[in-house]
Order: sequence, then C-alpha cells, then structure tokens
Amino acid sequence: MRILVTNDDGIHGPGLTVCEAIAHALSDDVWTVAPETDQSGVAHSLTLSDPLRLRQIDEKRFAVKGTPTDCVIMGVRHILKDKRPDLVLSGVNKGQNVAEDVTYSGTVAGAIEATILGIPAIALSQAYGPAGRDAINWKAAELHAPGVIRKVLEAGIPSGVLVNVNFPNCEPGTELSAVVGAQGWRSQEFLRIEERADGRGLPYFWIGFVRGKYPIEQGSDLHALANGRISVTPLRIDLTDEPTLTRYAQVFGG
Repeated sequence: MRILVTNDDGIHGPGLTVCEAIAHALSDDVWTVAPETDQSGVAHSLTLSDPLRLRQIDEKRFAVKGTPTDCVIMGVRHILKDKRPDLVLSGVNKGQNVAEDVTYSGTVAGAIEATILGIPAIALSQAYGPAGRDAINWKAAELHAPGVIRKVLEAGIPSGVLVNVNFPNCEPGTELSAVVGAQGWRSQEFLRIEERADGRGLPYFWIGFVRGKYPIEQGSDLHALANGRISVTPLRIDLTDEPTLTRYAQVFGG
C-alpha cells in the first residue's frame, strides 16, 4: 500500500513525524508532501495566483510553498503521477478538529482533496489540554492510530467520503477505545475579535476564542473527546441537504 502523508502544521510540525510513524506501521511505501510553513486554518484553499515551489528534503519527503490542498495535488498529480497513492493520511494535527473546526481545518482539507481525487483519506488530530500546545501527548495518536486506520480500511471508505479521527488528551500509556460519532456543534458566542494598537497607536485585530462551557450533544465527536474516547467521524464531500432539497423542489416545482 502506497501512503501519501501531508498536514497543515508544516514540514517541521511535530505531528507530521508522528503521522509518518503511523504510516510506516502500515506500509513501507510512505511519501510525505507537506507545506513549507504553518497553514493552520486555511481550510480547502488552493494557490492560483502564485507559483508553487517544491523542495525535496529527503528521498521520499517534499515541502511545498502552498496549502495542504496544493500538497495533495502536487503529490498525486506530479510526484506520484506514475503510481498514485492508495491512501492519504493528513495530520497529525496539533489540536482537535471537531464540530465546526472541520470547515476551517487545513488538516481535514488535505483529506478532502484526496477524496475529490478518488483516493481514500483519513484526517488525524490530537487534542491537548490546559497545559497547551507545547505539552501534547502524541503517543495517544501514534499508538492507537494504526489500529483505527486498519479497522476503517477493513470496513471500507465509500467514494465521496473521508474519515475524521480525533484522539483525546490523556496521560501517556492510557488505554483508549474508539467510538463513531457525528460532527458536533459549538456555540460561536465564544468567537471574539480582539483589538490592539501597534507602536504608532494604529489598531490591528486578532480573531480568537474565549474558553467557556457549552452543551455537548451525546453521540457527537465533542462528546467522544470529552469522555476520553477516540472520535471517528465519516464526512461527505457532497454538502447537499436532502430534506431542504426536497422541500425547495416542492416550492419551485422542480
């Protein structure tokens, strides 16, 4: 099995090394094509107005000056054009990608692009706790991801579907189990614009989130992580809402 690894934290992201180890636990044919710099939050964007710069780092490792979407396209259409990958793993992201995070996530976008190109894809993310982004227990993902991926591949990934997997924040060595859950929903009341002033007194702004409690729906990816479980969520590329489609068809007579 040929595996293509990408991420959105960049070629030097610690989670990328973890993802490569996960891939090597599944196959000897592992290729990495990752962004040159951190691309967190770029979602499913691709570069159209600037050239893509490709830098080979090692025999099967490349950096692209672009987005995760660019990286997957570069990997599939150029680097591995003679033999396409059988699987794309995107991550391991530094922080969870659940609920509405999936619409912003470059990690999920890497898996989205692979799915559009007809390649089975899984996005992998590691949650962290109050200690912050510099105190992540990567072992949770590294130890448990290969088994989760094998089960997903055995069950099969339908065409037009990608799988989003999140690992909970936990102590090293913690036994974990996986649960299938729906994409959750958080209150966006926690989204804030923070205004600051530069050295000349001119304003500039940061988008940020205020920590707070919100209701967590049982059976969601949020609920899984909150209860120390690995969250496995299948996502569809087709964003059509079928009930509304049917209702509108009656209104418009289509």
